[in-house]
Amino acid sequence: MTLGRPKTPLILTDDERTQLQSWANRPMSAQRLALRARIILACAQGTDNKTVAKTLRITPHTVGKWRTRFVEDRLEGLADEPRPGAPRSLSDAKIEEVIRRTLESKPDNATHWSTRSMAQRTGLSQSAIVRIWHAFGLQPHKTETFKLSSDPFFIEKMRDVVGLYLNPPQRAIVLSVDEKSQVQALDRTQPLLPLGPGQAERHSHDYVRNGTTSLFAALNVATGTVIGKCYRRHRQQEFVRFLEEIDAAIPQEEGMTIHLVLDNYGTHKTPRVKRWLQRNPRYVVHFTPTSASWLNQVERFFAEITAKRIRRGVFRSVAALEAAIQDYLEKHNQNSKPFVWTVTADLIFKKLQKTCETIL
Repeated sequence: MTLGRPKTPLILTDDERTQLQSWANRPMSAQRLALRARIILACAQGTDNKTVAKTLRITPHTVGKWRTRFVEDRLEGLADEPRPGAPRSLSDAKIEEVIRRTLESKPDNATHWSTRSMAQRTGLSQSAIVRIWHAFGLQPHKTETFKLSSDPFFIEKMRDVVGLYLNPPQRAIVLSVDEKSQVQALDRTQPLLPLGPGQAERHSHDYVRNGTTSLFAALNVATGTVIGKCYRRHRQQEFVRFLEEIDAAIPQEEGMTIHLVLDNYGTHKTPRVKRWLQRNPRYVVHFTPTSASWLNQVERFFAEITAKRIRRGVFRSVAALEAAIQDYLEKHNQNSKPFVWTVTADLIFKKLQKTCETIL
């Protein structure tokens, strides 16, 4: 004889059973809703709460709770009840208004919305605007730059360079080569005030120019090591001398080819450079498309050395700047790591297509 309170019969209509099966089996359903649907489907077969709990690896209390909720409110009873707290103050219409104004309009006296100006226009608080923009990934205060290449051989050059990064040839070295020109040796007019608790490092806003240098660099795409040299001028003569530096740094091996990725700067295409390449047949040149110097991986290294060593440096002479750059190169090569390239040419073309469709 079984003791306990008799359970209210749980009988499903065809529509309810179909909906519950959809919730239980659909991959996009929330896991909590899917579990509740499985509980009701099992109970509708006449199975007792303990057996259902054991089968679904949950507690009998959980089975009883959702069985009771379903008997009382049917499918609506399986939804989460409103949580305690203040009622929602922003309607969907108000949120849509903020998003629409942000994307489709501009304030009368500015180029973009701020949280304060949008709050004033919509009658909401500034913190509400912040929450809405954050939820939808809107950042009106930020802007980025772009330029589409007009190179008639853009597709061919893009596939050529990206192919070198993703699938380099056998017995080959791929070097990303470029120059960071006009690097200024800047000295501040007053001494730096060092970093302290609650206080950022401070330096004077004005500075003294002590001359410039140009950093020629060749990044080994496979290892991340960099061959670098500073020159006071930036001409074809200096570029050929740097090619000699590269040639001296890489041992001669039979069958070894060296692939140079270059941009379309005029210095790279002069007759003197072409003659040097003809005399050194182990070098193969690959040019990036025009207006696509971002494809040259050494630009990433230039950004790194600028942020870590040059931008906040204090240099009283060009010689001091060049010594700092050389010291950075040596330490970088002691623990070098490659920049891992993962984007395929097809993915780049898709992004460019989307950009073109946006602006046309």
